[in-house]
Amino acid sequence: MPYARTLEHALDKHGLGPVAGVDEAGRGACAGPISIAACVLPDRPIPELERLTDSKKLSPALRARLAPLIKDTALAWSVVLIDAADIDRWGIQHANISGMRRAVAQLATPPGYVLTDAMRVPGFGAPSLPIIGGDAAARCIAAASVLAKQTRDEIMVELDRTHPGYGFAAHKGYGTSAHMDAVRRHGASSVHRYTYANVATAHRQWCAGSASAVTRGPEEVWHE
Repeated sequence: MPYARTLEHALDKHGLGPVAGVDEAGRGACAGPISIAACVLPDRPIPELERLTDSKKLSPALRARLAPLIKDTALAWSVVLIDAADIDRWGIQHANISGMRRAVAQLATPPGYVLTDAMRVPGFGAPSLPIIGGDAAARCIAAASVLAKQTRDEIMVELDRTHPGYGFAAHKGYGTSAHMDAVRRHGASSVHRYTYANVATAHRQWCAGSASAVTRGPEEVWHE
């Protein structure tokens, strides 16, 4: 991503920097946390990050190589995690917006401007702008997207070890047919999002044939 064409370069040139990019990973998953990252990159070309773009367009191996380079190069970066229980409690939209605010607030270098990928978020304490396709238009958003996704992928691999049987390392908590089949076989775990319809339906099917289900709340059933 040539720096001369990035949006934060234009903002920096007009004295509106430093510019922070914010992005999330895991919003569409039905298990595991949502991961939200903020990143401020220096106002100069960064040859080692020339291949930086939307994390979803990068191979897992390239994301894994870029993430530490971003951390080493950035003026500031932060990652905020919001777990499944809090997503159920607050709702995904509130959790996402709250996490973006927290990620920006935790930056060691306060931004003069904040760019988000498509989502309008008030309350950053600095001017902000949502950019559709932002991770292709701003390096700082692309960097945040890589940090958010790489962090979350590593967590889902660890959850595959601590919660075997669901295939978290493969599908990363998204609602694949194999994932939902596993919930119907084993019941949902403590890292599933019970307010998501596909999890609730599959878990009820498990409950109907299981004597080991216990109540978590008035209308929530889970097992360990």
